[in-house]
Amino acid sequence: MWLQLSLLIDRQQAELVEAALEGAGALAVTLDDAADEPPTEPEAGGVWEPAPGAQPLWRRLRITALFDDDDAGSMAAQAAAEALGGLALAPPLISTLDDRPWERVWLEEFRPTCFGTRLWVCPRGERPPEADAPDWDGVILDLDPGLAFGTGHHPTTALCLAWLDGLPLAGKRVLDFGCGSGILAIAALKLGAAAAVAVDHDPQALDATVDNAINNGVLGRLAIYRPEELPSLPADVVVANILAGPLLELAPTLARLAAPGAALGLSGILSHQATTVGDAYEAYFRMEPAESRDEWALLTGRRR
Repeated sequence: MWLQLSLLIDRQQAELVEAALEGAGALAVTLDDAADEPPTEPEAGGVWEPAPGAQPLWRRLRITALFDDDDAGSMAAQAAAEALGGLALAPPLISTLDDRPWERVWLEEFRPTCFGTRLWVCPRGERPPEADAPDWDGVILDLDPGLAFGTGHHPTTALCLAWLDGLPLAGKRVLDFGCGSGILAIAALKLGAAAAVAVDHDPQALDATVDNAINNGVLGRLAIYRPEELPSLPADVVVANILAGPLLELAPTLARLAAPGAALGLSGILSHQATTVGDAYEAYFRMEPAESRDEWALLTGRRR
């Protein structure tokens, strides 16, 4: 059992409150979105991609601190609640928390899901009921995202997976730029691509990609790089599920890495950003109208 102190705060107070909780003896301090909104850059008001190691912040945050469930921990939590209550947007809340295997908690809401017509993303070891049918021809991707983003449940990932499922991938080389858990690169390989390249600046993402590739038996066809190490090998399919800001900056780079006629899929873009991002790629690709889901967009095109 643990004691959990929760505070609702404005982002300007985040650094001060975090330091105060750590100074009060908190065993762990976590910052979460308090209003289900994407991280924002206050000057631009748009979604942004934090630099490696940076902490993305929302306008309002829920900051949670864990203390030992004993007399000393209770006194420390109470003292911190009283000291920081004046900075909180709502009364501080102290509750008890059962110890759990937190690295597996995500499985509670992660179930086999179909994208497109035949691609299934499943928690490792689980199978959809349809898989027992004798004429079933689905493709299964076993996934354990670990510490990296990407299960297919976010609209941007779902859009990219369905798009890949609809492409003729046999014999193609696929580039997944900003690979996260490796889900898009591995999906392409499971769908018949000859080879794939996964790129990310986050070491945890690269580790998760390796593990997921091993679990799906495709590591031998997957090359994994940090961006600065990526060789200039033209890809037949380029997919990047990042955010609008980085995608704008990456337009010349992704164009250089795309073979003539290569298919392009871009996501991580809010619907109102689609025109701006599409315009940035129009010089290199013949862009198609955006496809949207839950205020997020997928842009597709062909290399000129």
